[in-house]
Amino acid sequence: MKVELSIEKVRSEFIEKIEEISGQNLFSCYQCGKCSAGCPFSFAMDLLPSHIIRMVQLGLQEDIGNSKTMWLCSSCLTCGVRCPRGVDVPRIMEALRVLVTRDKINYVEPSSLTPEQLEELPQIALISNFRKFTG
Repeated sequence: MKVELSIEKVRSEFIEKIEEISGQNLFSCYQCGKCSAGCPFSFAMDLLPSHIIRMVQLGLQEDIGNSKTMWLCSSCLTCGVRCPRGVDVPRIMEALRVLVTRDKINYVEPSSLTPEQLEELPQIALISNFRKFTG
């Protein structure tokens, strides 16, 4: 029995949305791991950047949504510089955050923040958190 698997068969609506938002070809990544090896925040992530990319390639949207990795990506661009295929991982992470916030899933509930936390948080974090309520 011969099993044929092509990229066209693997593509899903989820993958197409991520590619559209990020402008990246997800199947350019061949899992070398250089993005994860160079990531300064990988110690705090539950899934490494290369694992997230692979999960996106497989269409595991729910598992990715439960991960904190996309929220910890600081978009420092270390991964993109190291990638031999030129995959811009921070753009993919941002696309994932956009899709999650479109679904109105809260990673941080604004009303649960204390006044002290509100003063400490960068303004851009607050703006990003409220962005889902404006569109």
